[in-house]
Amino acid sequence: MRIARFSIDGNVAFGAVEGDAPPGSTEGLVLDIIKGIPFADFELSGTKVPLDKVRLLPPVLPNKVVAIGRNYAEHAAELGNEVPDEPVVFFKPSTSVIGPGDAIAYPSFSQELHHEAELAVVIGRMCREVPRERAADVILGYTCANDVTARDAQRREKQWARAKGFDTSCPLGPWVETDIDLAAAADLTIQCTVNGEQRQLGRTTEMVRPVADLIAHITEAMTLLPGDVVLTGTPAGVGPLNVGDEVAVSIEGIGTLTNKVIKRG
Repeated sequence: MRIARFSIDGNVAFGAVEGDAPPGSTEGLVLDIIKGIPFADFELSGTKVPLDKVRLLPPVLPNKVVAIGRNYAEHAAELGNEVPDEPVVFFKPSTSVIGPGDAIAYPSFSQELHHEAELAVVIGRMCREVPRERAADVILGYTCANDVTARDAQRREKQWARAKGFDTSCPLGPWVETDIDLAAAADLTIQCTVNGEQRQLGRTTEMVRPVADLIAHITEAMTLLPGDVVLTGTPAGVGPLNVGDEVAVSIEGIGTLTNKVIKRG
């Protein structure tokens, strides 16, 4: 099931996305409005709305986004880094999250903004100290993410809080796909285009540490809550974004997340 979060006539709801459409298009898709929330038992209402009549929102509002750095060897190498012995864990605040079609505001403290296409894991229930063999039990589904990074600030400041946590730096969407299991998630194509030009193309098979290992590692230290998001790292090919660019992250079996870069007002 594809679960979207949307607004219509000032109301916010979840809905199940039904139908098929060309990649990057919503033509012919409809939402069957969900009674309740996707983190508990719910029913489909049978009330359907065309997807092009609503505004898609971030598919979840996470309490926290827990991200993993340098989880693809070629990406680590392209920035002159080694693959670390332990996963590099950092946070993006909830205020960094935006949805499909929302604008990425170029931060005033940076002149080198980069895209990073990533598979995002959406947590379905509260959990801690999850053994890797139980990781599938705590996953609601998967979505597309762009770990937008102020690369010059990341180098200059030696830590990543501002470089990766500024407002609008975490586009998520367009929806959560719940029908992908851990085995399938381990072999998906990830692509990023800027103004239609391919920049990144990789597969989740290239991850140094797979999803189950990441969840086990993170939950050794902290509790994950329903709606929290784990970003799993980016393949090689990261590069610059400029004001006016349209950046799209596409993941096989999930969909396409598109955002435009604007000057911060």
